[in-house]
Amino acid sequence: MFDIILFQPEIPPNTGNIIRLCANTGSKLHLIKPLGFSLEDKRLLRAGLDYHEFANIKIHENWEDCLIDLQDRRIFAVSTKGNQHHHMASYLVGDAFLFGAESSGLKIEIRESFPAERCIRVPMVPGSRSLNLSNTVSVVIYEAWRQTGFGGAI
Repeated sequence: MFDIILFQPEIPPNTGNIIRLCANTGSKLHLIKPLGFSLEDKRLLRAGLDYHEFANIKIHENWEDCLIDLQDRRIFAVSTKGNQHHHMASYLVGDAFLFGAESSGLKIEIRESFPAERCIRVPMVPGSRSLNLSNTVSVVIYEAWRQTGFGGAI
């Protein structure tokens, strides 16, 4: 369906929640090292409950390795500094979405490597810093899935 890319995630429960989201939407999760936790972390496992076995997860040593793996995919960078709201972009099955680390977001050089139309943001009221990472991933993936007709859903 879609590929979700977490660039150097730091908080185990966020990644656990996203694992559960991937299992329930048919999305593949890409984790880019270094990770701020062990994949055996109890908080990660608790948040993902027993969904780990239903999720497709790939670990990448760095951003470049992930880009090579997804070279045939359209990738959208999701950032509070995005150029357009997430619902304004048109998505296709197979698109990938890149999210930055919880404490720092996407590195500027990565974000600026994307064309303006593929750097998106979730709307928020003025003065807000950011949404929780797992909430942001959910909002974006469900909008993309909605646009593509909820393929594979029951």
